[in-house]
Amino acid sequence: MVRVCEAEKMLIGGELVESVSGEWDSSVSPVTEEVIGRVPAGNAQDVERAVAAAEAAWPAWAERTPMERAGIMNRFADAIAARAGEILHVEVADTGNTIRPMRAIDVPTAVESLRYYAGLAPDLRGETIPATPGNIHMTLHEPYGVVARIAPFNHPAMFAVARTAAALAAGNAVIVKPPETSPLSAMIISEIARETLPAGVFNVVTGSGRTAGDAIVRHPDIKRIAFIGSPVTGRAIQRAAAEVAVKNITLELGGKNPMIVFPDCDPQEIAAAAVQGMNFSWQGQSCGSMSRLLLHDDIHDAVLDALVERVAALRMGDPLSDETDIGPVNSEAHMHRILAHCEAADEDGARRMIGGKRAGGERFAKGYWIEPTVYADVTPKLRLWQQEVFGPVLAVGRWSSFEQAVEMANGTEYGLTAAVWTRDIKDALTMARKVRSGHIWVNGTSAHFLGVPFGGMKSSGVGREEGREELYSYTETKTINIML
Repeated sequence: MVRVCEAEKMLIGGELVESVSGEWDSSVSPVTEEVIGRVPAGNAQDVERAVAAAEAAWPAWAERTPMERAGIMNRFADAIAARAGEILHVEVADTGNTIRPMRAIDVPTAVESLRYYAGLAPDLRGETIPATPGNIHMTLHEPYGVVARIAPFNHPAMFAVARTAAALAAGNAVIVKPPETSPLSAMIISEIARETLPAGVFNVVTGSGRTAGDAIVRHPDIKRIAFIGSPVTGRAIQRAAAEVAVKNITLELGGKNPMIVFPDCDPQEIAAAAVQGMNFSWQGQSCGSMSRLLLHDDIHDAVLDALVERVAALRMGDPLSDETDIGPVNSEAHMHRILAHCEAADEDGARRMIGGKRAGGERFAKGYWIEPTVYADVTPKLRLWQQEVFGPVLAVGRWSSFEQAVEMANGTEYGLTAAVWTRDIKDALTMARKVRSGHIWVNGTSAHFLGVPFGGMKSSGVGREEGREELYSYTETKTINIML
């Protein structure tokens, strides 16, 4: 049962609290446009409280043995798993993402990541360096202390937990800022953390990016920040943080990701993969979505026909139903941004094959519904080729030579993910080496694998998450020279 219009509280110092101001923010259902919950409108004073709590908590947390931290993290994971159904239903109602894939991915990934980094904690080791004979030179990895995670609206619960697990394993205390449009699942995570983690080790501050988010970025005692979102906001975070302190900031930002298809592929298989890679199940609202489909001339028409047929068959409706393939986008403001991209594509001369508009009819009179969309004849000069939509809009282009495909794939400011489809291993690996993206699939799309690093090149971000690199990124290296 989804909570409706309840006043939830955020977690600071092991206590569920209201904001200092006593003000509240409402969370609106993307399906009905009705208020389904309220959270504290956190501000700089609340961030200050969270930093003070985290500062008090992290030394004792870091002094625990890695196995002790791992045991506590595993209890946190067990408690989240026990309330998985509740988190899932709140998350679907709050985001508009469809329940079927979220059941298999979001909470399971959060739990799996906690257990993965709990297992890695005892292996967080330095090294000895034979720099001089007769002396000992060694390195230690120490936690930053207080770190922050600013989570996006597409998978709030997963990112609040899975992307703080490494920080906890390394001995840091964490402050999480949930997305302002979909904060409700973080309130359940707060309740669970309060019961399973030491006070102050995990804190949640709700509020807008302009208030709570900006205060986190500008707080001089938060030396390590991780953010997932748009390049514009990522650059703003870098600027704001640099005004107050030298900080380690990792950014997983936007993507305009190419799926490059060679002529030796089966058109039906490619059409199915393109639909899956576009992440229509969460309305294309994913940085890693394959939003540019690059088809070789020899296979272009057959794939396009099969693709449009598959997109037309997607069932739009209640995201809480297992029968639904695509739900509403996250918010009214985001809906209008996506529709503006479609209008620009029409103006620029792209060929709209299907969708491109707000869903009509009485069934969709309320809510933020956009039809799944495919545009053909999209060239690198068009805005739809260059700009991230972050919605259910797929741009299809065509290529004839290997060099042209490389140029088209790399011809944007983004470089997060890419996919290469071919039966020729030489073509696959050569293309994968030439494409400037941080994460590449060969004959696959969108899957994430435990322990495999994920992150982007160019304007798609800095740093890597999801592997050992993320664990070490939450530590500072200390060198000790013992002169014998």
